[in-house]
Amino acid sequence: MSKFVIWFCSIVAITVCPVAAQDTRSKSGDWISIFNGQDLTGWHKQKLRGQHGTGGNWDVTKHGVLFGEQDPPGSGNGGLLLTDQVFSEFELELSLRPDWGPDSGVFVRTGERGGGWQVYVDHHDNGNVGHIRLETKPYSVPFRPFGFSRIDPQRPPLKMIDDVRTRNWPRGVYEQTCSREEWLAVWNPDDWNQMRIRVTGGQLPVIEVWVNDLAVCRFDAAKTKHPQFDRDRAREVVLEAGSIGFQVHGGKNWEAGKRVFWKDVRVRTLQQDDQ
Repeated sequence: MSKFVIWFCSIVAITVCPVAAQDTRSKSGDWISIFNGQDLTGWHKQKLRGQHGTGGNWDVTKHGVLFGEQDPPGSGNGGLLLTDQVFSEFELELSLRPDWGPDSGVFVRTGERGGGWQVYVDHHDNGNVGHIRLETKPYSVPFRPFGFSRIDPQRPPLKMIDDVRTRNWPRGVYEQTCSREEWLAVWNPDDWNQMRIRVTGGQLPVIEVWVNDLAVCRFDAAKTKHPQFDRDRAREVVLEAGSIGFQVHGGKNWEAGKRVFWKDVRVRTLQQDDQ
């Protein structure tokens, strides 16, 4: 990518670039599967009650698919399923198929209360999949440039909608983000989708997300120009290393019988060169 393109991406809040900038300093380790398709070995529900509940209900279908729902279904009690292992700089790949209606997410560098950096998997009206939120009980900030809703609740087509919270965004909230039209062209609302997440950097990370090979966003927490983001407050609540987590949102908007499904979950750690 040329220096001009990188500079141009850095000065706009919502822009379209051909690919996300890569961190060429990082070496990748071997890919390791972290879900065995049989049981929850290597995972646990959050150990401390958090803002969404005690952890939700998690199990594996007879076809080897991980699923989450409220515990009990429709009760309002949600939470996170967390990896036993903690990660700092890594790449994560997975397949996901959320029912229509659930509010979920992939959390990175999260602690036992289920707070941290979230990649949205909000598959409902006014939802978003693939952008970033800082979500902790004492301090949360949405970095959500657009959303979607269903044209007809009984049919797959979606329509894109504006997020009114972006009206006062200056340039530079994201280093790169896809357009609404690009996102809509690749997302399968009633089938499996692939997601890749790359987390690098220190306490305030760089988070990059791809959905079905589309570069959805590159977010740099140390440089973002989001008007409501306070870096000092963020440093008080975020971790430099933590679990990877899947979320079942708490509250009464999660309909009984609806689930989020996950499979093909693998990770590789990233290490910096000595240079």
